[in-house]
Amino acid sequence: MASFDLPRRLVAEVLGTAILVATVVGSGIMATSLTGDTGLALLGNTLATGAILVVLITILGPISGAHFNPAVSLIFAMSRSLPKCELGGYVLAQFAGGAVGTVTAHLMFNLPLVELSSKVRTGGAQWFSEGVATFGLVAVILAGIRFEQKAIPWLAGLYITAGYWFTASTSFANPAVAFARALTDTFSGIRPADLPGFWLAEIAGAVAALLLFTWLLQPAKTSSTLSSEAKL
Repeated sequence: MASFDLPRRLVAEVLGTAILVATVVGSGIMATSLTGDTGLALLGNTLATGAILVVLITILGPISGAHFNPAVSLIFAMSRSLPKCELGGYVLAQFAGGAVGTVTAHLMFNLPLVELSSKVRTGGAQWFSEGVATFGLVAVILAGIRFEQKAIPWLAGLYITAGYWFTASTSFANPAVAFARALTDTFSGIRPADLPGFWLAEIAGAVAALLLFTWLLQPAKTSSTLSSEAKL
């Protein structure tokens, strides 16, 4: 597979995060404009988000790794899959892309470019949900890389689709997306004051998954392996 230079990888991260956020925000706006049923609106929001993740990871993964998520970039830097000197660039690209995505969705639906959200999302249950959501996402990625790399787009898309429904927070699992959703006072928004709790929970969940799966994915040494090592 061809290796892409840093500028191309950062543009891919901006583009992917922007399209992801435009889908999250835009589908939420569309859903609430078509129905007053919150459950049905959430279902529409869910299906669009899961579907676009499959597409984005498939087409941009070969370029940048398709992180679109500072928590994912952090665990890759911690595991030395991403050079630590590039972590800052990835995170900035993801936050910038998220903001662009919100503005894009607002333009498509003739809303002000930025409207700070007033939707309250806070409390222990919400924070714990975000920790669980991000733990699961990172676990899916790490195990997918280990066992079935070609399936990662589907694994991530399906996990987030499920996460919308089994977590109290609707599974943001992404600090950049959470930031971008603070810039919209629509269905998918989050009050800016609630971001720090989400960010801390997401990072904690990601690091916990890295620690557990670093151990879990190490195969046990067989007697033949131990014998070979002893001879060396």
